[in-house]
Amino acid sequence: MKKKSTRVIIPAFNEEASIGLVIDAIPSNITEIIVVSNRSTDQTEAVAKQHGATVLNEPRRGYGYACLKGLDYLERLDDSTNIVVFLDGDFSDFPEEMPQLLKPIETGDYDFVIGARASSLREKGSMTFPQIFGNWLSTSLMRLFYGAKYTDLGPFRAIKYEKLKALNMEDKTYGWTVEMQLKALKHHLKYTEVKVNYRNRIGDSKVSGTIKGAIFAGVKIIGWIFKYAIK
Repeated sequence: MKKKSTRVIIPAFNEEASIGLVIDAIPSNITEIIVVSNRSTDQTEAVAKQHGATVLNEPRRGYGYACLKGLDYLERLDDSTNIVVFLDGDFSDFPEEMPQLLKPIETGDYDFVIGARASSLREKGSMTFPQIFGNWLSTSLMRLFYGAKYTDLGPFRAIKYEKLKALNMEDKTYGWTVEMQLKALKHHLKYTEVKVNYRNRIGDSKVSGTIKGAIFAGVKIIGWIFKYAIK
């Protein structure tokens, strides 16, 4: 019988100052840490390798492209992956809290767990107003249209690999997280949220740190929600 395993996928674009900290904070019992460099021009790839990660390169810019590259790698492995964890490379999440996300899947028969960035656990300034408002609007619309109980679109999440493959993920850019949550609803996955801490990222945000990025991300997220509402 093939050994079951948990693997972490970390999309990263120019995160040389933070990626080593992220990798080192991940619990040691994780089978493999996969850093997908999304056309980084700094030393992200070299630092990630030095800290023991498997490093892939995705030349097409986009969060979804990076995640899909990681999934393509998992598909080609000989052993069996049981759970996939997604985590940002900017050290805004707390990787050491990963067991809290894994526990509902490992012991509670859940399929999908989101690390919810609760306001009481967020460091001041760690989320911009567009992020806070966008999360509220998106989760409110999903509650209205689908009866969802989401409170956040947090990037720190864990999901059973077989369930993830069945979602047939396709978004290439900023809509990846909301697409996963919408498809989880459509596929009737058993999901829950776990409150997690959140701190100011190291370096500048590639999305919320710019007006263009925030607007584009908002349009993509709302677009996914309405797309599924009319299906």
